[in-house]
Amino acid sequence: MNEIMKLIFLSDTKARQNFQSEHGLSFYIEGDQKKILFDTGASNVFLKNAEKLGLDLDSVDMVVLSHGHFDHGDGLQFIDQKTLICHPGCFVKRYRKHGSGNIGLALSKSEIQSKFDLSLSKESLQLSQHLFFLGEIPRINDFEARKTKFILEGGEEDFILDDSGLACITERGLVVISGCAHSGICNMIEHAKKVTGIRQVEAVIGGFHLKILDNQTHKTIKYLKETGASKVFPSHCTMDPALSLFYDEFGRNEVIAGTEIFF
Repeated sequence: MNEIMKLIFLSDTKARQNFQSEHGLSFYIEGDQKKILFDTGASNVFLKNAEKLGLDLDSVDMVVLSHGHFDHGDGLQFIDQKTLICHPGCFVKRYRKHGSGNIGLALSKSEIQSKFDLSLSKESLQLSQHLFFLGEIPRINDFEARKTKFILEGGEEDFILDDSGLACITERGLVVISGCAHSGICNMIEHAKKVTGIRQVEAVIGGFHLKILDNQTHKTIKYLKETGASKVFPSHCTMDPALSLFYDEFGRNEVIAGTEIFF
């Protein structure tokens, strides 16, 4: 098996010179003769950066939404006429416990249905020979997704059960791609192993939703070392001082909009 996947960072909190950044996340993925847009960021920044790279997003085969937060899905306002794959729980109104504005998607479910061929699944889906949508992530360990800073419209705690990701099988193992990993990046990797049947992990990319040097951060780093992942690319919602510790342990694999990597 030769290199089968190209991943380009279209939107993130940092960007290459002459590219735009934002508090949002969007990846362009190419592999298995498929072109996939994973998340769309908070605005049309992903489109502007794609244009600078000479990418024609009209040719994208499908859009995958990691979860229903504005910084991952509000860019959906700027595209249409695509297959959109996501968890059915992506469309709720949601809030921070100590905030007032809706941080869910700007578009309602009905508005999205009018723009896209909407495919909803709690279960994993095989998108191509080597690419998988992971569906709802079982929360099996004792240190991730145990508390939340978010609530739903009715006041119930929001554990963001719609949080999902992608997995790609390469000749060196799995590449696991996360939006924010509200479900826990370690939980996500374990589920990716189960879905694909592949135990070896080559790389982990995306938001880990870790910000401080707490028990979860240290246990996550310990777990990632035990998986043998050769490349770890924390981004978006992974912030200092947790981010600095990841760089210390795994090398400075910095994620910035406008760059690309191959597997």
